[in-house]
Amino acid sequence: MNNKKILNFIFELGQLKRVKHEGWKLIGIDNPESVAEHSLRAAQIGFILAKLEKYKNPSEVCSILVFHDIAECRIGDIHKVGNRYISVDEEKVIKEQTAKLENIGKEISGMFKQTERRNTEAGIIAKDADFLEMAFMAKEYLERGYSFAQDWIDNISKSVKTKSAVSLLKDLQKSNSNDWWQGLKKMKG
Repeated sequence: MNNKKILNFIFELGQLKRVKHEGWKLIGIDNPESVAEHSLRAAQIGFILAKLEKYKNPSEVCSILVFHDIAECRIGDIHKVGNRYISVDEEKVIKEQTAKLENIGKEISGMFKQTERRNTEAGIIAKDADFLEMAFMAKEYLERGYSFAQDWIDNISKSVKTKSAVSLLKDLQKSNSNDWWQGLKKMKG
């Protein structure tokens, strides 16, 4: 495989920094996070969730999540209302995106399938981490006054499968996204 194919794929991945999570626009978010930002925190959550679930290879879950939304480089992010009317074959997109990458591409395509089909333990954990990231984002938007963000948390609560994700979601709803920095400020006197 030549480097040109790899370079082109990496440049294409850069599009994820420009693609915004469109669903948030339904509730009035003018500048939602990018798909790349979502994927980063989802991968971080995936590592933690895999550890909580005592999964043998948390790095596998992270890798799955780093690549789980790469089809959106080509098709954008289509929110759930749009999905009622538009049929998109993300698996086909990813297969075409990765075809020139030979074995690397097959591995990336396989990771996507695990997440979407939820047919492996890693895929189940990865999908739960994907959902959890959206729930965390929804909680942050809720606290900024976007009351309809609760809809994301409610729907995600019905979709997560792992015990750890269920537990985290339950506690998320009772938390405040600003608690993490309370008491860390140092005032000069």
